[in-house]
Amino acid sequence: MEQKIKAVQYGVGKMSLYTMRYMLEKGIEIVGAVDVNPAVIGKDIGEILGREKLGVVVVPTENAEEMMQTTKPDICIITTRSLIAELEEPYMLCAKLGINAISTCEEAFYPQNSNPTLTNKIDELAKANNCTITGTGYQDIYWGQLITSIAGSTQKITKIKGSSSYNVEDYGIALAEAHGAGLTLEDFDKQVASVDRMSDEERQEIINKGEYAPSYMWNVNGWLCSKLGLTIISQTQKCVPQTYKDDIYSSTLDMTIKAGDATGMSAVVTTKTKEGITIESECIGKVYAPDEFDKNVWTVEGEPTTTITVEKPATVELTCATVVNRIPDVINAEPGYITTEKLGDLQFKNKIC
Repeated sequence: MEQKIKAVQYGVGKMSLYTMRYMLEKGIEIVGAVDVNPAVIGKDIGEILGREKLGVVVVPTENAEEMMQTTKPDICIITTRSLIAELEEPYMLCAKLGINAISTCEEAFYPQNSNPTLTNKIDELAKANNCTITGTGYQDIYWGQLITSIAGSTQKITKIKGSSSYNVEDYGIALAEAHGAGLTLEDFDKQVASVDRMSDEERQEIINKGEYAPSYMWNVNGWLCSKLGLTIISQTQKCVPQTYKDDIYSSTLDMTIKAGDATGMSAVVTTKTKEGITIESECIGKVYAPDEFDKNVWTVEGEPTTTITVEKPATVELTCATVVNRIPDVINAEPGYITTEKLGDLQFKNKIC
């Protein structure tokens, strides 16, 4: 009998309800769970999942190292925040203990172009302790592999243009706040959009310091260029607030967003390459009005031009299934911080053990 893969769930919020269930259904053994929320600390994960107790109790972050040293997991699944700087503690802990780690953190998808200092720090420690660290999620397929597959059937490419929208209500407070949801337009300009007005030199200085807050497509464009073998010569970002004509209640933020205030944002990242191919990608994350839904549209312009549209994707479930299906790839990868374009194409796994 093959030995089961042992996993720790780090972050027991909305996303973990899927990642934990999917792991159990695939045959992975969950041996530990970590969170900062007093409401879940001390609870059995089975109780959180609405099933029988599984004998795994959520521990606070200060007990994470002791728990992982005792349980010796093969991998840690991190579903907490959206910026890699916010994941320094769990990533560095896993790297220190020689435990593979995979995260839904959007910046972690390709952090080399937004926080190279921390990425290199994690990479060095992971290599020293023979483990692999990475980030994945919905973007791995729907902003990444799907697009490069279309490019593979194209003779000549002049531009790649993409747009994807999602409801920030589905992902938790960290993502909603990162999109400026609930801010007045004045506050949005100060806290979110002001970073777009800096010079390339000023931006690079902030990036080198690890203080840049990229939109999700910033990292996606870097991933696409790496996968396609393109050389970036410039990259810019523009964030625009999204609004709605009526008040909208956000259960995630636990507030009513007033008409005309920011329900979220659109972020457009434009990347120019030495090879003459421009990548222009947009992500729209906001608190949805009643008639709005997720949509993913990408066009590869050239000979020929091809457009693919995915309407109403189950973004949360697709994100979590991607994480779980990537687990064997991470365990079998070379040590270090290895982004998924180097792990090979994602494949469906009926069972993982």
